[in-house]
Amino acid sequence: MATGTLIFLIIGGAGIALLALALLGTELLHFGGADGPISIETVAGFAGAFGFGAAIVNELLGGRTTGAVAVAAGGGALAAVPAAWIASRISRAARNMPTDPTPTRDHLVGALGLVVTPVPADGYGEVRLRVAGQPLKLNARADRPVPLGAQVFVVQALSETSVHVETY
Repeated sequence: MATGTLIFLIIGGAGIALLALALLGTELLHFGGADGPISIETVAGFAGAFGFGAAIVNELLGGRTTGAVAVAAGGGALAAVPAAWIASRISRAARNMPTDPTPTRDHLVGALGLVVTPVPADGYGEVRLRVAGQPLKLNARADRPVPLGAQVFVVQALSETSVHVETY
């Protein structure tokens, strides 16, 4: 393997490592909370594609002369530009993805559930609810005793972890 190929492979590996760190959410090289005009993901995608693309071209050319290494670098740049653009678009789409608001205790009211620990008239039992697609197990009170397995709905959220239920 030519020395130029090894150097290009190291550049490509460093780019992929930086891309993995950037996509996993590390704030590596982010200053003042801003990405700047070019994101880290774009730079990392460019470096990875440049290094690996140039290594492939360098090996195909035999890469033992300065001219062959320069041509290989050009080939790497041809691979790197679209890869950087794709990395930029994907990372921007991931950052700007619309999401649903985080469910709060107000979202519990009206939820349907199942009693998993019987609810006595003067104490707490447990119910299993599904709110915003997430299963929740909460403490539950009721005006009358509610047996195990009864279907209930929430009439009031007493706290973040307890609800008042009625059978239906």
